[in-house]
Amino acid sequence: MSSEGKRLRSARMTLESTALISRGLDSWSSEILDISATGLRAARPPGWKGQIDDTFNIDILIGDTLDIHVIARLARIGDGELGFAYSRIPDDKQVPLWNLLGRYADTDEPYPA
Repeated sequence: MSSEGKRLRSARMTLESTALISRGLDSWSSEILDISATGLRAARPPGWKGQIDDTFNIDILIGDTLDIHVIARLARIGDGELGFAYSRIPDDKQVPLWNLLGRYADTDEPYPA
């Protein structure tokens, strides 16, 4: 919490892109709704199988040339959306992710109660 007592989270950046989400033999393609330095929010794809705390491989596809691979834990299942928290960002994908996030990488924002 901040000094004013407001809850803060990493700032979220709206991103029109695709995520490929996989776990074991299951995989889904989903629209990314927003992304931050700590996770991403994606549309819940048809046929979704996953529970809170399950771990997934996620490929964040930006254009035709950038694929940012992360390991993430399913943190939240909402109405038509999924919230993931990064568990591991491989060393070679950290700089591309921070470059993508730009000013959002080091910014916090108030979290709605």
